[in-house]
Amino acid sequence: MENQEYPAPRRGLADGARIAARTLVHLVLGTLALIAIATVVSVLGPTLALDIATPAMAAWWTVFTAVAVQGVPFLLLGTLVSAAIGAFVPERVFTKILPRNPALAVPVAGAAGVVLPGCECASVPVARSLMRRGVTPAAALAFLLSAPAINPVVLVATSIAFPGQPMMVVARLAASLATAVVMGWLWVRFGHDAWLRTPPNRAAASGSTGSSTASTASTGSSTGSRWDGFRAGLQHDFLHAGGFLVLGAAAAATFNIVVPRSVLDVFTGSTWLSVLLLAVLAVVLCVCSEADAFVAASLTGFSPTARLAFMVVGPMVDLKLIALQAGTFGKAFAARFSSVTWVVALLSSSLIGWWLL
Repeated sequence: MENQEYPAPRRGLADGARIAARTLVHLVLGTLALIAIATVVSVLGPTLALDIATPAMAAWWTVFTAVAVQGVPFLLLGTLVSAAIGAFVPERVFTKILPRNPALAVPVAGAAGVVLPGCECASVPVARSLMRRGVTPAAALAFLLSAPAINPVVLVATSIAFPGQPMMVVARLAASLATAVVMGWLWVRFGHDAWLRTPPNRAAASGSTGSSTASTASTGSSTGSRWDGFRAGLQHDFLHAGGFLVLGAAAAATFNIVVPRSVLDVFTGSTWLSVLLLAVLAVVLCVCSEADAFVAASLTGFSPTARLAFMVVGPMVDLKLIALQAGTFGKAFAARFSSVTWVVALLSSSLIGWWLL
């Protein structure tokens, strides 16, 4: 009975004592930590600011600002073009201009990236939609790779990022187009539709339904809905790609400042190692194709061929594209397609860089 008569007060006193003791420990430890931090800052702060932080941060900020400021206008222009195509260009245009023979449709679809550009993020759903409308998967995949890599905005941005080096623009165009076409032909020869997780072809399911759908895609439900789609696409693409541009600029600046020159010499001293390093870096940084030339231009310690590999691989294989492909076409497709594309892009940029640069 006595143990049950005063259980609550006893528990309350015990909890209060524990809380008080814990608070006291935290206060003591926190005070000691603040004192230690204040002592270190007061003693070493001026030295660090003058000898390390100021020059290093100034150099970092210079590289970051140069990459970001130069890249943003082209990023905006590229997303404007991409959003306009998504909202106003009917997808039946592709079915009309592409030959029925898949082997012939692949180079035509690859070359269409010059006149019908799009960003990396938009190219995956566009390719999926083309497949749904009856375009052969090989041609749709060739367009998926070429549209973000060889469109006019990207080529103009490359020419500005590499002034006085017109062959860099030619090399990027040739290597990117070659990669897209080779990947399309490889799909014609070795690809299987079972690897693609796509919905059934609506045009084949019903002639009238397909006609109605094509008409809807061509004219849109209304002018207002098309403009709404344009604004939504522009907002999504610019904010999404802009975030990756900032991350890419920060990563490039950090790479230039933090990585010791002795480490870079290990890679820059070997052509193949430098190409491999930047090809891997392109996958990780996920820089938008409209701005990646400025990031590549900032990597001055590397050879022109290595920087070309960075610009060829990035728009075709990076982490965000692999995730988009896996979500759209399935993990099995993304694993096969991305890995083979990376190898083909690496070989293409190496050969063309050796030839032209």
